Amino acid sequence: MKASTVTVRLDRKIQRELARLSRRLGRSRSDIVRDAVRRQIALMRFEESRRALLPLAEAQGILTDEDVFRIVS
Repeated sequence: MKASTVTVRLDRKIQRELARLSRRLGRSRSDIVRDAVRRQIALMRFEESRRALLPLAEAQGILTDEDVFRIVS
């Protein structure tokens, strides 16, 4: 897969925290940022799916996490 470059502006505090994290984990800053973007995309997709399914679940009487666990257990 061909990669592209994205420029992100970070304030000094976040730059320092990212540099520390990079050293501590032994991973590049780019790798950490890529992982953060992937996680954010996954979270947003999950939240979109949840919002779309919520009315359908409510119509079936599924209102809480406990209701979901009861059904799938």
